[in-house]
Amino acid sequence: MVDKSYYEKADQVIAEYGAKPSSLIPIIQDIQAEYRYLPPELLTYVAEKIGITEAKAYSVATFYENFSFEPKGKYVIKVCDGTACHVRKSTAILERLYAELGVTKEKPTTEDMLFTLETVSCLGACGLAPVLTVNDKVYPAMTPDAASALIKELREM
Repeated sequence: MVDKSYYEKADQVIAEYGAKPSSLIPIIQDIQAEYRYLPPELLTYVAEKIGITEAKAYSVATFYENFSFEPKGKYVIKVCDGTACHVRKSTAILERLYAELGVTKEKPTTEDMLFTLETVSCLGACGLAPVLTVNDKVYPAMTPDAASALIKELREM
């Protein structure tokens, strides 16, 4: 159950875009940007407010990989495992980060909610491979040691 303030924030976002079905995606994008995930209760609330079914709202939110119903950490790390990154050893980077952060594919977020580790098929930066991003900032030519140093730096911030 989310706090009343979440509904108040949803009302502000709905007012900004207008309570109409065509506003669904920008509304839920802003809600997710605010909370680092899309609380299911808010998706239901938004659907009702903009006049669409809950099923329609869920079909949109689950279609796009960018939306998450699970809380994410302060730092969302995406490790590219596309062809260029994979052949340049992105798997070793991923394995180091799993071990260092103590997360798994099934439980990708640290207990302290500081980090979420995800694997993506392509970040579109093949010439910089292997690549990872932290909250959409690109870190090119990564190595396992450089990834460890980055985690240490982020922990100190």
